[in-house]
Amino acid sequence: MAHFTNQAQLTYNNTVTVSNLAVGEIQDVLSMSKTAVNGVYTSSDTVTYAVNIINSGSQDLTGLTLTDNLGAYVFNSATLVPLTYSQGSVKYFRNNVLQAPPTVNVTADGLVITNFTVPANGSVTFLYETETNEYTPLEPNSTITNTAELTGNLTAVTASETIDVSAQPELSILKSISPIPVMENGTVTYTFVIENTGNMPVESGAVITDVFNPIISNITASFNGTPWTEGTDFTYDLTTGLFTTSQDKVTVGAAQYSQDDITGEIGITPGTSTLVITGTI
Repeated sequence: MAHFTNQAQLTYNNTVTVSNLAVGEIQDVLSMSKTAVNGVYTSSDTVTYAVNIINSGSQDLTGLTLTDNLGAYVFNSATLVPLTYSQGSVKYFRNNVLQAPPTVNVTADGLVITNFTVPANGSVTFLYETETNEYTPLEPNSTITNTAELTGNLTAVTASETIDVSAQPELSILKSISPIPVMENGTVTYTFVIENTGNMPVESGAVITDVFNPIISNITASFNGTPWTEGTDFTYDLTTGLFTTSQDKVTVGAAQYSQDDITGEIGITPGTSTLVITGTI
């Protein structure tokens, strides 16, 4: 809303008296808000936005265009866009009733929705999905701010939303076996590589379990090259083949991120830990 002030002046017999300062406000005919449904993001994530437009006037507003810059930011001399529009994801509601899809394009300016109407004393809501990409900042305390702009036969209206990177680990585990094939009564080695592409380390709470089939005996284990002790660092049931790491023994460092000075692409070097288990079949 825009505010305005007004003050009167009274003159009588060369004496001037001024009134109090009256303050008023102008109710905007058109208003817009933008909200990220998720609120936070990670690498390889989907971020859903809702843009709500309200027309408090007595006439329909037609021929409007909505442009979302998808979080564009300047890096060195380039403009990078950290979000990618998910094709076909736009949902268009008029007075809360789903409508036929509007015209949607992705241009150098971002996501562009054209030629739609906001009814008199009514509202329009757009829902659409975006995905993080190779330009999405992932360091702790990073943010994405993207701005929607509404244009047409009116004064441009804007609305922005800022979301924060999620401060958490993002783990994956890969298991391999050697040698292949394994001789009967031979020695087999299982290698588990744990990767963390998140921006926070794993210092506690991670547990690895596995049920070896066929069951192995004479088991030994090491973590990041350090031998483990059965009963302290892990437990193993020779009857069932169940292997379980002890609490707080599996740790993984946070990922490291770097941004290419030329392309602006963000590279991820995962934090990595390795568990090696050896036994006899």
